[in-house]
Amino acid sequence: MKTTVLQKLSYMPRRLVSGPHALAFLPALALAAHLLGGAWAMMILATGLSLYLWRMGGLDFLNERGLIAAPPSFLDAPGASAPVDRLLADARDMNQSAACLLIDVGGLDRVGHLNGSAAMRAAQDLCLARIKGHLRVGDAAFRIGDARFLVLVGPAPRLDLEALLQLGARLQSAIEDPASLSETTHFLTASIGMAHSRRCAADISGAGFLDAAEAALEEAHQHGTSALRAWSPTLERAVAKRRMIRTDVVAALEKGQIEPWFQPQLCTSTGRVSGVEALARWVHPERGVIPPGQFLPALERAGRLPRLGEVMISRSLAALHHWDIAGLDIPSVSVNLTEADLRDPHLCDRIKWELDRHDLRPSRLTIEVLETVLAGSGECTVARNVAALARLGCRIDLDDFGTGRAPIATLRRMPIQRIKIDRSFVTGVDTDADQRRILTAILSLADRLSLDTLAEGVESAGEHTLLAQLGCDHLQGFGIAEPMPLDSFDDWLPSHDAMIADIPLLSRKA
Repeated sequence: MKTTVLQKLSYMPRRLVSGPHALAFLPALALAAHLLGGAWAMMILATGLSLYLWRMGGLDFLNERGLIAAPPSFLDAPGASAPVDRLLADARDMNQSAACLLIDVGGLDRVGHLNGSAAMRAAQDLCLARIKGHLRVGDAAFRIGDARFLVLVGPAPRLDLEALLQLGARLQSAIEDPASLSETTHFLTASIGMAHSRRCAADISGAGFLDAAEAALEEAHQHGTSALRAWSPTLERAVAKRRMIRTDVVAALEKGQIEPWFQPQLCTSTGRVSGVEALARWVHPERGVIPPGQFLPALERAGRLPRLGEVMISRSLAALHHWDIAGLDIPSVSVNLTEADLRDPHLCDRIKWELDRHDLRPSRLTIEVLETVLAGSGECTVARNVAALARLGCRIDLDDFGTGRAPIATLRRMPIQRIKIDRSFVTGVDTDADQRRILTAILSLADRLSLDTLAEGVESAGEHTLLAQLGCDHLQGFGIAEPMPLDSFDDWLPSHDAMIADIPLLSRKA
């Protein structure tokens, strides 16, 4: 419905007199009162104006839209929707655009940890001051959590999405400037989610507008630190899917919907399957296969990664037992264990029990450990569990070799039998001379340390051939086969064995 002239006139006094800029009108009002009625008129003006400002809340507490801007600088989360409701109402009255930004600042907790609560409060105040320094008169900013800030922008006639993105980039840059606090320089990060009133429903409430900004912020977090995203209907669907995953994933784990899929590993000397890696997949009854990148973070937040490790080991060993009965030759299965798994003091006993239950030798199970997990583990529970599993007879693979920060000494200190070369060193090795030199150095190091090697992420026949010729022992990747469920693997293996039966073996360079 269009705003009437009467509505506009009734709206103007609140905008013109209720903000700090109303001070600019006081000289003119005083002069007019003196000319019209002398000293008595000036006294009446002063008294009336004071009563009006007291009724409206005072100049110090109101900006041009009547929004609480400062003080207070902090709003609790439930109270944040009230000023957003007012912002949207003003935007509708003026037929203009408004926006809401939520900013999560990373690193504030570290400031508190290193320098104490006073330094953290100073950092929070500094962030708020930096944010306000990039806003217009009439915009507002608040802190609504330990590391979260709310910015309200508008109403404004030329506030489009491009202008909003530019504002977000300026705020991000301001927050991420080095901050010197307590004689220490801190480096903060800022992730920003934005909602623009023109992209939302015309009758959206303040709470709904905040939810839209929250959804955009959640999407920004999915793209790492210092990301910036604006709300859209498409984004909302993606966020709704992630929220469904967070809600349902724990129940799915207990219902058996999360299961191992198996990707074959080939021996470069024979071309035969030398093992399989078990990779977690969520087979949702309605949404189909959900990859681990979408549900593992939710399991981690729920503290259920150790339970996932139990499921993966049990079902992977059951698959090995199944293949033995079916007469299929699968020497071993590899399972990746997280740091949470490896901190379980009962891990070794539990794995031994599973091996005995399935009547399998420990050498049939390979434990994959990320290089970052072993880095600096020293004599902690992680290192003790890895050593105990090796003594039990399980094989230990160092996963994603070359991407972490584990020193070379780790290869000698820990009972590692094989390194898995990360795909970043494998991609394009047949066409990139620099890539080939790096890979040759890794293979030479492994050879000198008497370690087996497995290259991940093999995508092409050229990569496959060159890796075999350079002396890499085992290969794995989509160029060989994608991960597949148990019944599909049962069909794939005989066809693979038949295919390589008459193919001459690849020779390696001396």
